[in-house]
Amino acid sequence: MNLFSNLPSKFRNLMWQIAIVFVCIYFGFYTVNGDRGLLHYLYLSREIDYAQQIAAKYHKEKVRLENKVHLMSSESLDLDLLDERAKTVLNLMRDDEFIIIDE
Repeated sequence: MNLFSNLPSKFRNLMWQIAIVFVCIYFGFYTVNGDRGLLHYLYLSREIDYAQQIAAKYHKEKVRLENKVHLMSSESLDLDLLDERAKTVLNLMRDDEFIIIDE
């Protein structure tokens, strides 16, 4: 008779243990796969690295263009650069010149 009287308390303890295991599995799954989980974090880290590479590329291009504009300003006029731009924009050249276009 003593065996059957302990059955409800053992069953109750077993149910609490099962519930705790399911809660741990639930939180563990969403820690890895959720919208703010580890896999999403790694994906966003790769996206940020890629965006930083693109930003660095465009920053270098911007610095190069700013330098070119500075060379054509009135304070430091580079006559060779001015001649090159005029020939490129106007599509003109002298008879003794050859133009090699390097894209």
